[in-house]
Amino acid sequence: MSRWIEHWEPEKPEFWESTGKKIARKNLALSIFAENLGFSVWVLMSIVVVSLGSVGFNFSVGQQFWLLIVPNLVGAVLRVPYTFAVPKFGGRLWTTISAGLLLIPTAMLTYAVTTPGTPYWFFLLTSAAMGLGGGNFSSSMANISFFYPEGKKGLALGMNAAGGNLGVAITQLIVPIVITIGTGIHLAYAALIWMPFIVLATALAWFFMDSLTQAKPDGTSYKLALSNKHTWVMSFLYIGTFGSFIGYSFAFPSLIKISFVEYKSWVALAFLGALIGSIARPAGGWLADRIGGAKVTLATFIGLGVGTIGVMASVEMKSFPLFFTSFIALFILAGVGNGSTYRMIPAIFKTQSDDDKSAKRQAAAVVGIAGAIGAAGGVLVNLVFKFSLEGSKTLTPALTAILVFYALCLVTTWWFYLRRTVFATRPSLAYAGV
Repeated sequence: MSRWIEHWEPEKPEFWESTGKKIARKNLALSIFAENLGFSVWVLMSIVVVSLGSVGFNFSVGQQFWLLIVPNLVGAVLRVPYTFAVPKFGGRLWTTISAGLLLIPTAMLTYAVTTPGTPYWFFLLTSAAMGLGGGNFSSSMANISFFYPEGKKGLALGMNAAGGNLGVAITQLIVPIVITIGTGIHLAYAALIWMPFIVLATALAWFFMDSLTQAKPDGTSYKLALSNKHTWVMSFLYIGTFGSFIGYSFAFPSLIKISFVEYKSWVALAFLGALIGSIARPAGGWLADRIGGAKVTLATFIGLGVGTIGVMASVEMKSFPLFFTSFIALFILAGVGNGSTYRMIPAIFKTQSDDDKSAKRQAAAVVGIAGAIGAAGGVLVNLVFKFSLEGSKTLTPALTAILVFYALCLVTTWWFYLRRTVFATRPSLAYAGV
């Protein structure tokens, strides 16, 4: 069965209204469903690790953080090949494959938590397999970027990403409830609950999604993207936005339990951070469409710095209300920044080439590269938390390092995209909505 679309001109209003809009929305909806499950599986260990001690698996703080770091790391690494899989196999086939692969980590987790004496190395291997879910984001974003016209990309990509990011909140909301059904803790339910949905997403992708021939590689566009400085500038900024979102998502439940033991019941509300941050993502894309991605991104980093100072103060004051609200603010700001930075990518690369198809292919490649490097930022967040808690028994050193990084991101955004001399020499950047 072939579902390749040869003729695709979303920039032409008549084509978009008569044909393109319906097809694009269908593929977006199915992409969101599959990507949502990818995120749900990717962050599954963030909730499971909190309850491992209750079922007889007593791992140290360092070991627990490695179970959070490994899926983050694997997911980050996989985002690069997953991006290039879309031009190779087509969005339809690759979404089918990537969704189906999620059955591997869920099956492994079921075995691990139901087998007494499962060694720590197998839990690490299971965490690594969960990284398969992290790769889905880049292939999904690269694929959807081809379906929408330039003026609608910000909202479309924001919705696609937000739909995926919501998987974090869904997991952190549903899993604590599901594993307590009946008597005691049943961690196998944390894995089994996703399997029917994974099968459904796989079938829907195969039977109803489409692939675009214009997404196929042309031999030069992806190489041009790799040699463009803006690829690496945007990847650096995405560490600050998405790296924060996914890093905090993995760590937040454990940070509550470790830093405020008397409030450990609030772990059940950790999902609020990822939920609100996910909802904020399309808002960031929408704002970027209207007032410019760079301006929104700059404001985001200022806010992230203020929020980090709030968390630092809460740790010193031992104030859980300030700790929780400051983290919620960080999630919101990271979500807005995720949307604005991703909106900047196609806008920037539209100014880099007179060939519209080449520009779109370059932007799609950067979406994957930035997604991979940004996800690696989540690894760094959890590493600094791990070393900070093991070394000084407090979060302050980690938060100080994160604050410095936000300052660097702020300066980078201003230097490359908001300086007066940038607009004087490259007015097309301002015209493109950067």
